[in-house]
Amino acid sequence: MDARHQPTLDEIEERFVALVDGRLTRDEADRWAGRWVADDGLDWDDISWWALCLLHGIDLPADESGAYLHDDEQLRAWLAELRKNRTR
Repeated sequence: MDARHQPTLDEIEERFVALVDGRLTRDEADRWAGRWVADDGLDWDDISWWALCLLHGIDLPADESGAYLHDDEQLRAWLAELRKNRTR
């Protein structure tokens, strides 16, 4: 993906897959998504915006224990929902 062109839904989904597979950290996913969420000059379809907003904030802590607000199970559920919604 070129940094000047907004990501496709395939590229957004790949970020979810990379997170689930452990190839991308939560911090990396959050920063990547945050860059796109902050760009007011882009137009998003509903599912892309939904998925992007989930990734932006995926590294939020739940408490001081080091646990995340949204755990790995929630992340996998969101990926499944994203895939399900893409087939509609």
